[in-house]
Amino acid sequence: MLGPMRVADQFRELESQLPADWADVRLALVVDDRGRAERVAALLAPLGPGQLGNRVQLTVSRQGGGLERLRSLLARIDRERIRGRLEVVTHSTAVPAAGDAPVAWPALEEAWLSAVAAMPDDWSDVYAEVELGSSDFLDPGALRLAPLNPARPDRGLAFKFRVARSFGYGASPEMTRRCLARLDEAGIKGRLQILLAQSDTKSVATQGPVWYVEGRPV
Repeated sequence: MLGPMRVADQFRELESQLPADWADVRLALVVDDRGRAERVAALLAPLGPGQLGNRVQLTVSRQGGGLERLRSLLARIDRERIRGRLEVVTHSTAVPAAGDAPVAWPALEEAWLSAVAAMPDDWSDVYAEVELGSSDFLDPGALRLAPLNPARPDRGLAFKFRVARSFGYGASPEMTRRCLARLDEAGIKGRLQILLAQSDTKSVATQGPVWYVEGRPV
């Protein structure tokens, strides 16, 4: 963890500490001024961040221009004099060539437990995704995630779903954990990410909060 230097400088320092063969990295920016966290999420919108309170998280790939875009967006945050602490949450290495050791994937059940532990004690609703490691996992993954009512809005390798802690629309945390454990048991590899979260929501004649992603309710 670094601070209080500019976030672009923090990323350069963090990048220098990553292994030479890193492929993608999940970052968290903890904004000093909670009131400006939403602005940070808006500035980072091209990279699809998730926001929980003053914590903004995103995953960046080293390939495809993602790294250059991240540097540009962090520079914009610095120009607006927004300060915060940038952290590396996790990273993965490049897929090895034939004959090399296979890439290690984190257990999805453990990833869920870690994500829940990092959220505030009063969290109530979550919008999350599991990005699968291969298209071969789509059909068996959909079967094992079915109790979560997952969706694939972009028809990619990621299944998105909602979790409701005590009431409202979404699977329970316990069911979520069990479905992710079923993926682990079947050898289905993937990466879990919390996209959106709310704390202490109050339902009044509704099924819970409604989020809008690219103009569509989720």
